[in-house]
Amino acid sequence: MPRRRNLPDELDPRVREFVEQLRKVVDRAGLGLGAVADRTGYGRTSWERYLDGRLLAPKGAVIALAEITGTPPARLTALWEPAARAWNGTEPPRDRTVDAGAGPAVGAAPPGRARAPQGEFGPPPSQEPRRGAAGGGRTALFLAGVLGVVTVVVGAFLLTGGGEQRRTAGASGTPSPSARAGAVLPSGVLCQGSGCTGKDAEAMGCGGGLATTARSAPVGRALVEVRYSRTCGAVWGRVTQAVPGDVVRVTVGSRRASGTVATSAETIAYTPMIAAGSADRATACAVLASGEEGCTG
Repeated sequence: MPRRRNLPDELDPRVREFVEQLRKVVDRAGLGLGAVADRTGYGRTSWERYLDGRLLAPKGAVIALAEITGTPPARLTALWEPAARAWNGTEPPRDRTVDAGAGPAVGAAPPGRARAPQGEFGPPPSQEPRRGAAGGGRTALFLAGVLGVVTVVVGAFLLTGGGEQRRTAGASGTPSPSARAGAVLPSGVLCQGSGCTGKDAEAMGCGGGLATTARSAPVGRALVEVRYSRTCGAVWGRVTQAVPGDVVRVTVGSRRASGTVATSAETIAYTPMIAAGSADRATACAVLASGEEGCTG
């Protein structure tokens, strides 16, 4: 393993945790900085700064690293989000003593996830004070009366054929809403088929090890690809080694989606997804800021 310099003492605990995880991912993959730079499209000097804690890696670099090392992107982006907030100073630093070993406070939400409103998923509301025996007796009589009414209504429903109609509907094979929801998806995958159209592949858990490059083509200095996830049933376009102003598009039949490299910190861009049973009809094109254009076959 390469010898790395110590991380700066002033790093926020969230940034330190994120950088340490990046180091582990690179070391486990057995990749040198040159290989990481070549495969992700981000420069060697940039990666030196990312791994030394002198510069926060952009999200695009984190996703690219996850893809080349076979690491689930969600695992790294879950650490990147709180690290980015801390780096940009958009929220106060957490107590270092809590990070050192106490763990999150009871009831605290994990990084990047809001706490559920109390009463919805949180602790139940306070119980009402117990009433006297007389009040309890009146409550019991009331409940018994309600139960009797419910019994009469249910019996009438069954006698008039309502129950038979429900049994007939079930026998006809009409699926319930839960049955129509589709097969259970792998952990971390949040969409499938038409539900993925227009959504971010990495945010929906469709990238990383669940995606493959179906076709690719060089366009000037850049590389344009058709990315496909069989699990999610969707395709998207990606351009790497790009610069601000470069545009990538993906087309499937009459549907099209596009993405743009917006800042100098990014050298990769990808389009939203389009539902597709395969990548056979998908084409990705890149239009570079230099004016060069090209598409996959």
